Amino acid sequence: YTMGSLRSSGSGAAVPVESVDPEAACALLASGQYGYVDVRMWEDFDKGHVAGARNVPYYLSVTPHGKEHNPHFVDQVAALHAKEDRFLVGCRSGIRSRLATADLVAAGFTSVKNLEGGYLSLLKSASYSQPTASHQ
Repeated sequence: YTMGSLRSSGSGAAVPVESVDPEAACALLASGQYGYVDVRMWEDFDKGHVAGARNVPYYLSVTPHGKEHNPHFVDQVAALHAKEDRFLVGCRSGIRSRLATADLVAAGFTSVKNLEGGYLSLLKSASYSQPTASHQ
């Protein structure tokens, strides 16, 4: 059994991912120094998301037969953020965002953090402030 090459085969398991819990995530977002990339599909993003979040779906579709990975995911994030930009990556429950963060780290992003537990845990967090209804 060999570990194989360092090139990510999409599993992302070999890449260390830094995760932050919802409390820490709220503090980072509140500091204004971190952006937020939401990797859920746009239908989910539409139903509610972190204020100021950018939506870059990690999967194009999720069906009973499997998930269709977005082949342009890293490129689309790179169009929004420089490699040294600081931002959090979040999904619904934290599974997808961990994979997405690993892909970004493998692609050379240096300051991305995975939101542990995803958007659902953020909503339950005491320090998360719901965005107000006013649209800027």
